Amino acid sequence: MKGESSWVGDDIPKDIKAFNTFSEVDDEGNKDISPVVSVDSLLPDDLLERILAYLPIASIFRVGCVCKRWHEIVKARRFLWNLSPVSSQKPWYFMFTSSDESSGYAYDPVSRKWYGIELPFVIKTSRWFIASSCGLVCFMDKDSRRELHVCNLITKCCFRLSELPGLRFCDYSALSISVDRAPGNYTVTVVKSRQVPENYIQWDLSIHVYESVTLKWTTFVTEMLTGWRGGDESVICNGVLYFLLYSTGPIQENRHGLVCYDLSTQKPVSLLTHGFITVPCSLTCGRLMNLKGSLVMVGGIGKPDRQDVITGIGIWVLENTNEWRDVARMPHRFFQGFGELDEVFASSGTDDLIYIQSYGAPALLVFDLKTSQWKWSQKCPVTKRFPLQLFSGFCFEPRLEISP
Repeated sequence: MKGESSWVGDDIPKDIKAFNTFSEVDDEGNKDISPVVSVDSLLPDDLLERILAYLPIASIFRVGCVCKRWHEIVKARRFLWNLSPVSSQKPWYFMFTSSDESSGYAYDPVSRKWYGIELPFVIKTSRWFIASSCGLVCFMDKDSRRELHVCNLITKCCFRLSELPGLRFCDYSALSISVDRAPGNYTVTVVKSRQVPENYIQWDLSIHVYESVTLKWTTFVTEMLTGWRGGDESVICNGVLYFLLYSTGPIQENRHGLVCYDLSTQKPVSLLTHGFITVPCSLTCGRLMNLKGSLVMVGGIGKPDRQDVITGIGIWVLENTNEWRDVARMPHRFFQGFGELDEVFASSGTDDLIYIQSYGAPALLVFDLKTSQWKWSQKCPVTKRFPLQLFSGFCFEPRLEISP
């Protein structure tokens, strides 16, 4: 890895020994040359593994160069298995520029440091649709929208999914992934939306679901919507797929709507009559995320008469399947620094943390849902090369033990 801060690699200096010896002088002035054994050498491997498993991810990489024994422990498969029930890592935020580069910087909220990260070799540019869950990140290329990879950003382990069925070309695609933490199985969904030729208010919409157990895609829903279209925002929460719709018809009170689809039923439904949920207010944009099993939406609050003009940023939690609870509003001092002229922005989160980032700058704002505190991250080392360069990013859990 590279950047302002980096992790130590696999090579261990030859002069590092598992046991250190030194000489002491006693009260009589006699030199004692008996070896002194380090404390960790007295610990059995299983106990040392449990102690090291409580370290943050970045520290686990560093302890691997302390000595040969520690290096072998943190690289062992048994150690990775033990991480799952013990280690609770805070989610990181990976920031990148909209360019052909396949690298960026990941922010660790615990150490408050940025780490330079290269994306896995199969991800050659940053031009991908991205979704994450429980240590795995799913990438779908923006050109063909048929090539998908599920990766672990920390271990660089990747798996390419079978080709996505359905429309080869579509106007909008919403990608999401959900990982079952215990067995490690995962579900990937893609909501495709394409405008009906020569009809700007009618859109073909389809929902495609991939299961890692069967290694197959299934098309659950195909429907023609009138006055609404799909977009690029979706998330899976407690086995239910949520995605945003956008109004294409006459001016309405709210130009956004939320649709839910229960993945366990696997039955065709009428989305607008069965699973339509109104949004809490007029929005310039909405971002969906799963925080500990609760559906959370971060949205730009628009003027009632000018829905494309942002007046603030709010956070809501969906309760009782169709009721929104107002959680927080971004304080004005942060809203001014964030960029009050940007009606759309990037936002994602997991656990108790929500990250919000303006597309026009590398500033990153963090909201802790548990403490209701807003805080700027440390300045990201990424540089702006030209005035109109855009930035984006996504949240992911840094985990070593899970593989696609």
